[in-house]
Amino acid sequence: MKRLPVKSPAFRYIEKSFKEWLDVLGYAEQTVYSMPNYIRGLLHYIEQKNKTEIQHITKELIKEYYYSHLKNRPNYKKGGALSNSHLNKHLQAFYKFSDYLRQSGRLIMPPLNITWEERNRGQPTVLTEEEIKQLYKACDLYPEGTQHRKPNWFYPAMALRDKAMLAIYYGCGLRRNEGLHIELNDILWDKQLLYVRKGKNNKERFVPISKAGIKHLENYLYDSRPLLTKRNKEEVFFINERGKPMQGQMMLLRLNGLVTRTENIELQEKETGLHTLRHSIATHLLANGMKLEKIKDFLGHSSLESTQIYTHLLEIENPTL
Repeated sequence: MKRLPVKSPAFRYIEKSFKEWLDVLGYAEQTVYSMPNYIRGLLHYIEQKNKTEIQHITKELIKEYYYSHLKNRPNYKKGGALSNSHLNKHLQAFYKFSDYLRQSGRLIMPPLNITWEERNRGQPTVLTEEEIKQLYKACDLYPEGTQHRKPNWFYPAMALRDKAMLAIYYGCGLRRNEGLHIELNDILWDKQLLYVRKGKNNKERFVPISKAGIKHLENYLYDSRPLLTKRNKEEVFFINERGKPMQGQMMLLRLNGLVTRTENIELQEKETGLHTLRHSIATHLLANGMKLEKIKDFLGHSSLESTQIYTHLLEIENPTL
């Protein structure tokens, strides 16, 4: 991200203080870095108008900066205008900065009333790697006030199953129905491979499982699943507390529960589903250097064209301006 100069001591202080405020509130590291940078652009713009004090930051100037400058300026990396997704990141920073000014007592600013840009149609949601870590941690957090409503074994067993769910849908990048149809014999433990029998268009494939993923699947299989099977002899890997195959809606409810327990406001504002985990692992693999051709095979895409969207998503999630 292009860092613009800010010379005013008052503006430099307010940017630093805003960053510390975000950090204290527990925002993700990337947010603590990026939001103050967006605000630095605003402060630079105001400074160019020979306004250098905190009281010079007004609702009118913020709206002028947004509508006259940001919406008309080019994307320095890719050319063309800024995407709606990127403009919304600036808006998110402005609204959060207004909250900071108000809550810290430094400046009482009227509501900005800037309308959010429409989400680019067809653009999937992607979670950050830090948000994925938070989901795993949330597996061990019980819903408040529910610890005594179930047997002692119940919540630890659910935590192991939730981690196995993340290992399948994020770690292995499976589609919803692919994960629901996994059977006990589909996991080749010695080879650390998962046999996907119900792929799209009835295509079969083998997907590698990481060591951490294998551990989560083993923990669920040996320490959680036996508590759920009861007298049923289901071959399906994921089962509910009655010993029956889990349905997609239940999987989604479990995932939504994890999102809520992270207490990460930004994550909770995202439209998160099982397919979000698949989009996320693909984007992370690309960011870490995996070739598109290998990601295509990993996801079970028929053509490279379907996989190329992750190049675009990577640019949106990690804009270099």
